[in-house]
Amino acid sequence: MTQVLKITDVERVCFGLARKLMSWHEPIPDFKTRRPGVLESCLLSPLATWGKKSLYPSIYDKAATLFYLMVKNHPFINGNKRVAVTSLLTFLYLNKKWLKVSPERLYKTAFWVAESDSEFKTGTVMAIKDFLRKNTVIRKQVWFSQTSAIRA
Repeated sequence: MTQVLKITDVERVCFGLARKLMSWHEPIPDFKTRRPGVLESCLLSPLATWGKKSLYPSIYDKAATLFYLMVKNHPFINGNKRVAVTSLLTFLYLNKKWLKVSPERLYKTAFWVAESDSEFKTGTVMAIKDFLRKNTVIRKQVWFSQTSAIRA
């Protein structure tokens, strides 16, 4: 069963990591300044179904959709690409996967998504899915003491 990100995961892990490790010259405002309902929509959309069938059946479909929406829907005032990157990594981690790319390449991918034309959402999500499929590995090493530590 696919593990999904919860609001508390984003606040405690993803947002916190982005703020601590990727503030650079543009600080990320407090989590409470997020836009109401937008983050919830980003997190729930990959779980959407139609006629009891998942619209995003694979882990890569879900991850690509989550990443795209976290970048494009702007749930935060600032830092959306950075939080999208940490959210993607956390989502993959929870599902026993990891992305084997440099931080620079991952951030460039987020920037590319941000600059993409929303009219071509389907193609962009497919490109993200392909990127993930080619660069994701099964997570063998536990970086945190336990997966549950993320949600502690």
